[in-house]
Amino acid sequence: MKNHIFLFLGCLIFTISCKKIRKEKTNVKVEYSKLTTLEYELFRPNTPPKSVLILFGGYPETAIDIQREFKILEVAKESEVAILYANLNQKLWLEDKEKVQLAEVLHTAILNNKLPTDNIYVGGFSSGGNVALLISSYITETKKYNLKPKGVFIVDSPIDLSALFTTAETNLKVNFSKDAVLESTWLIKSLEERFGNPNTNITNYQNFSIYTNSTKYFKNISSLKNTKIRFYTEPDVLWWKENRKTDLKQTNAYYIKQLSDKLKKSEFKFVEYIATENRGYRTNGDRHPHSWSIVDPVGLINWMIQ
Repeated sequence: MKNHIFLFLGCLIFTISCKKIRKEKTNVKVEYSKLTTLEYELFRPNTPPKSVLILFGGYPETAIDIQREFKILEVAKESEVAILYANLNQKLWLEDKEKVQLAEVLHTAILNNKLPTDNIYVGGFSSGGNVALLISSYITETKKYNLKPKGVFIVDSPIDLSALFTTAETNLKVNFSKDAVLESTWLIKSLEERFGNPNTNITNYQNFSIYTNSTKYFKNISSLKNTKIRFYTEPDVLWWKENRKTDLKQTNAYYIKQLSDKLKKSEFKFVEYIATENRGYRTNGDRHPHSWSIVDPVGLINWMIQ
């Protein structure tokens, strides 16, 4: 009987010790290495990463700008997630050859740095969100890359290029904000040179947009039907009215919500529309609903690893 008791106590002590060791092991901070190239900056755990997050900035954000505005790296480190900050910017759409070039860059980066090919997440802010959706759709449907993102997210992205053109025309007529006028002048010039006027050339806009609300067209991301998708916006109508003299239908949030509803009705299985309140602030302290900060880093990483 005594032998049985000693055996039981021994096993109990051993189990507790093992649990303690496991707990201590999990609390050990994993070291990260940084790799800088012309195309990206990569932060990778020195142990095999459990996932990789690829981030694209808006106009004219570089990898360093994304790191400054989006405080996710330290949160990612807690879950041993590698982060690749892309230097690609100034792209509201992707030409076919640009999709191929970008896919090759990502494919090479993932293989050369031993990043997981089966646990990839892609996201982007503003125009970078357009890039994130388009390249994710492309590499999902292109079998030779063997890279199929599990999830994609965008942050207040201008997904409807024809609506962007119309909003730019309205901004010029209103002539309220100097920033809006400068941006709108450039937008109309760029879009018209490439696609013409949406009133007479809507097909050109459909071929390159994420979504065209006037025709309910979203085939450029049709291969993401089984991919987790998150749409982050902060539809602060009052801010836009006071600072730009625009209404809800002139904001990215409006068209993102329309797309979200359309995808859900079209049996996209994992679509989330996340509308935040009073989270939009730039690192310089400026209040702006069009900011990386509307994304909760902890919530995003949990979405990736759950």
